[in-house]
Amino acid sequence: MQLDLPITIHLVTVLPALAIGAANLARKKGTSSHKFLGRIWVPLMLVASFTSFFIKSDGTFSWIHLLSIVTIVSVVLSYIAIRRGDTEAHRGYIIGAYIGTLIAGFFAAMLPGRFVYQFLFGV
Repeated sequence: MQLDLPITIHLVTVLPALAIGAANLARKKGTSSHKFLGRIWVPLMLVASFTSFFIKSDGTFSWIHLLSIVTIVSVVLSYIAIRRGDTEAHRGYIIGAYIGTLIAGFFAAMLPGRFVYQFLFGV
């Protein structure tokens, strides 16, 4: 099991993004701490999503990479929405990006041959 640079960067950004995202979704919205955590979460998610394109378990892209595209688009649109004051659209994009990340993480952990699967199950 080799931990190369893209996997390292991906894990170092996606793991705190999952925790920060969960905390922010559970918190009161619009507070200064919510905004602060959001300013940390956005770049973490963008870096995690972009680095996923350098992670290919069999040398090719998989359907999981489609979730990275959806996440990038959702995060960017959520930023645009909140800058325009459209909190409803912002909420929808953020929830979509977070759920997509959870789905990708679940399948990364459950598909044999992927790093997380190997790490979790000692293969």
